[in-house]
Amino acid sequence: MYRFLMSRQWVILTLIALLLIPTMIRLGIWQMHRYEERTARNQLVTDALAAEPVPVEKLTTPGHTVTSAERYRTVTAKGHFDTEDEVVVRRRTNSDDEVGYHVLTPFVLDDGKVLLVNRGWIPSQGPSQTAFPKVPAPPGGEVTVTGRLMPDETTEASGIKNLEGLPDRQIMLVNSEQQARRLDARVLGGYIAQTAPEPKGDTPELLGNPGKEDAALNYAYAIQWWLFSAAVPVGWVVLARREARERARKATEAADSEQAEPAAV
Repeated sequence: MYRFLMSRQWVILTLIALLLIPTMIRLGIWQMHRYEERTARNQLVTDALAAEPVPVEKLTTPGHTVTSAERYRTVTAKGHFDTEDEVVVRRRTNSDDEVGYHVLTPFVLDDGKVLLVNRGWIPSQGPSQTAFPKVPAPPGGEVTVTGRLMPDETTEASGIKNLEGLPDRQIMLVNSEQQARRLDARVLGGYIAQTAPEPKGDTPELLGNPGKEDAALNYAYAIQWWLFSAAVPVGWVVLARREARERARKATEAADSEQAEPAAV
């Protein structure tokens, strides 16, 4: 009854099914790993944002690499802004996907070390892309700033090319090592995204809280792939039984036709 399973068509179909099952199982496992990774990252963000603010020098020093556990931690620093050495970061977008600049201002601590402060986003409304844009001034004199600690930006991590020959006081990446060479100063590793004090007139536009990754979507994909892998053998059995019934029906009709022919003579 099932001898047709040895036909070329069914052998190929069976081999395809046997390949699909482990492939789909593996894809489900990969999606589950992605779910676990994203869930862990989301938890790090939640924990970092919920932690009490600490002085920035408790988490970073000159040459320090900000770790994933330190990223987004709220830190404070006391000192003054150095607008003479302020730069802007090109090709950055705001929450409405408008292209402009991030304002990066050195913040000189009381002990002389420098903290890089990303003061937020401004639009690129200057006469040209080569002219230094008009940047709202930060608070003058000694001030305490608060922000989220961020790791240095690199081309490998961000995908942004660190272009050469840019206009004066414009950069592509926020990198403490590069800024330490430019400023000839002891620059703390990483930088902070300023959250306080809030700028007057809402400019620069402060950077929003880090978004959370959609881990639930990966979980759903994992379940979907595993359901697909379970459906393959079920579908194979259904097709085989349907083929067998169809062949049996045709065989019965052929037999009945052969029996009916002599009677008609």
